[in-house]
Amino acid sequence: MDLQLQGKHVLITGGSKGIGLACARVFLQEGARVSLVARSESTLHDAAQSLGQSDAGVAGRIAVFAADLRDATAALSAVDSAESAGGPVDILVNSAGAAAMTPPDALEARSWHDAMDAKYFTYIHVMSPLVKRMGQRGAGAIVNVIGAGGKVAGPSHLPGGAANAALMLVTAGLAAAYGPKGVRVNAVNPGMTLTDRLKVGIAAGAKTSNISEEEALKRANERVPLGRLAKPEEIANAVAFLASDKASYVTGAILSMDGAVTPMV
Repeated sequence: MDLQLQGKHVLITGGSKGIGLACARVFLQEGARVSLVARSESTLHDAAQSLGQSDAGVAGRIAVFAADLRDATAALSAVDSAESAGGPVDILVNSAGAAAMTPPDALEARSWHDAMDAKYFTYIHVMSPLVKRMGQRGAGAIVNVIGAGGKVAGPSHLPGGAANAALMLVTAGLAAAYGPKGVRVNAVNPGMTLTDRLKVGIAAGAKTSNISEEEALKRANERVPLGRLAKPEEIANAVAFLASDKASYVTGAILSMDGAVTPMV
């Protein structure tokens, strides 16, 4: 399917790794231009190099901007730099930040603040200026990659889950507020996805349980009704569809992508 993304300017936060990097690859394959934003300049350049190696023809359509998105001023500067270099942003994909896992008895006030800074405000600081600009231009699409922890309360993920829940509400609220101005806002809630970060977690869990990494991965796959964990590119394909005009009447949607691990309405 041609998603009609040729020439679109896509800004992807958290674009140097994991699902964000997979999104960059899909959008480039669809002919879009991508601006990647992340904290580390070195990982951004590694990501750009990796993308360019996959397809030498895309190198000229990749730009990178290092910024700590927990800082509103730094986030706005990255947005301004991206638009100055590549023109108005047509599509925003938020995929930056992750809150630490913390047992309930270890939670302190700082834990909750850190989680909101890491996951909630990294999205808000970019989304807030861009949704207004998109509204002024009369067009735009935003896709927030969030997580099911905002719907199902996990005891060791309460601060992060709270941030995710807040982002879902903001997604729905901005969709309603900016729909009349031609802007669509949607979210994707991935379940366990085979990113490098998850692989490290599986390896650590295997060591703790005194089993092999292969066995730990096998058990993780078996917990999913579809029989396997998601691949980053599968999440990215859904993100690209929601961002495209093929989803022109989809806004305010929260798309679950956990392989039916948590069956819910």
